[in-house]
Amino acid sequence: MEELGLRVRLVSGDSMDVTYDNPSAVSEAEAIDHVVDALSQESGALRCTHGGRLVVLYARGVAAVEVAPRGAVL
Repeated sequence: MEELGLRVRLVSGDSMDVTYDNPSAVSEAEAIDHVVDALSQESGALRCTHGGRLVVLYARGVAAVEVAPRGAVL
């Protein structure tokens, strides 16, 4: 199970830090591939958490994604 810290820059110019958890990914690279795959589709969406809340990122609102270094506290 891989958990990634993502810094997402939205089309509006705002940015937010979220955590993406992919239970089916065996490696960090596989989880990153899934994020890129989902957000490259026009109707793509990712379920993430921000603090204790569930956040759904829709691909059409995302301008850029950075993967946080390992061990980052979000």
